[in-house]
Amino acid sequence: MGSLRIAGVAKQSIVDGAGLRFTLFTQGCPHGCPGCHNPATHDFSGGYDCGVEKILRELDSNPLLQGVTLSGGEPLCQAAELLPLALALPVRGLDIWCYTGYTLEELLEMAVTDKPLAELLTLIDVLVDGRYEALQRDLTLRFRGSRNQRILDLPLSLSQGRAVAWREPSYA
Repeated sequence: MGSLRIAGVAKQSIVDGAGLRFTLFTQGCPHGCPGCHNPATHDFSGGYDCGVEKILRELDSNPLLQGVTLSGGEPLCQAAELLPLALALPVRGLDIWCYTGYTLEELLEMAVTDKPLAELLTLIDVLVDGRYEALQRDLTLRFRGSRNQRILDLPLSLSQGRAVAWREPSYA
């Protein structure tokens, strides 16, 4: 199934998306956003290799998880490596959130020539897009660090050809 270059994981997170999540912090990021809260993930040669099968075993050991969050670093720099993991998640009933410094519009341009990225985008449920901007930092925001970042319903965005905001489900 292959392996990923990762900085680490959070086996149970409630801050990296809706519900109880397994967060995978990928290693390597080209953006270098000033004030990034994960600067140790920027170096593409840092971190360590981790097999996808090992990650799936971890996921299978926790029946309370709602989904997996891909964070970083910049996870979409490893689209081909993440694809086997992403393909294995829906059959486990797990949704996928992805944090990226790219905007949806940039990703759609990139996906024209990057087939693994194009396929991975079709598997992501919620995309938090845009670089972190320290001048727009807002601690009151849920699931993002700066006001310029968007939380997008990616399937709806792809089907409508435009950015569509994610709406948190009502459990009332």
